[in-house]
Amino acid sequence: MNHYTLAEMTPGLTEEFTVTVTPEMMDAFRTITGDVFPHPRRRRLRPGDAASRDGSSTGCWARAFFSTLAGVYLPGEHCLLHGVECKFAKPIFIGDTLTVKGTVVSVSEIGSEAEIKAVITNQDGKRVTRGIIKAGLAK
Repeated sequence: MNHYTLAEMTPGLTEEFTVTVTPEMMDAFRTITGDVFPHPRRRRLRPGDAASRDGSSTGCWARAFFSTLAGVYLPGEHCLLHGVECKFAKPIFIGDTLTVKGTVVSVSEIGSEAEIKAVITNQDGKRVTRGIIKAGLAK
């Protein structure tokens, strides 16, 4: 876990992590969130299957990965998540290896907040989600 403070957050600072989506992760996500969208329940998901028909579950996954980016990597321990805005370009599939990357765009001393441009790409280099994270920080 990273420990960036407001003073250490500068435009251009970048952090990223990689995660591979597994059927077990989908099962755990369903258990934790109560997301019982019917498509994933009809049959066991196999590598290459979409996490859901309309991307609703994958959108939740993307937001969760952005929360992990802010709370663990950028800024990390000192983060108080103020907001996450997401745009979903493509579905996330079971078996995808995702790179979740954030870059500090701006820092506001007045609100003790950093704006982070975030993007999730799959193993083919295709952008599946992009967004803006607003993260409050300790000074």
